[in-house]
Amino acid sequence: QVQLVESGGGLVQAGGSLRLSCAASGRTFSTYNMGWFRQTPGKERQFVAAITWASFTYYADSVKGRFTISRDNAKNSVALQMNSLKPEDTAVYYCAARSGGGASYSSSLYDIWGQGTQVTVSS
Repeated sequence: QVQLVESGGGLVQAGGSLRLSCAASGRTFSTYNMGWFRQTPGKERQFVAAITWASFTYYADSVKGRFTISRDNAKNSVALQMNSLKPEDTAVYYCAARSGGGASYSSSLYDIWGQGTQVTVSS
């Protein structure tokens, strides 16, 4: 089974950029559909972006044009490049894996989660 570890979070000023990485263990990573979600205190986990095993990508409207999801199956990793960051992007960001069924906007359909990484955007 795949295990996920996120990195790359931190504090950045509005308008800046961050790159989140998600390292996966396991030999079947290339068959998983991957997603990034974010969560703020008291709110439900929110879809950010997803990439299928075939590298089709999907984005939330709020990040479209600013964030880019990508995967490197040779390195068992998925990344989220975040540009033009806004204070409302502040959240804990989670990497998630889904073993079948394609990409999904619903967090409940993902099987495996990382521990999360904090992103804080100051105004």
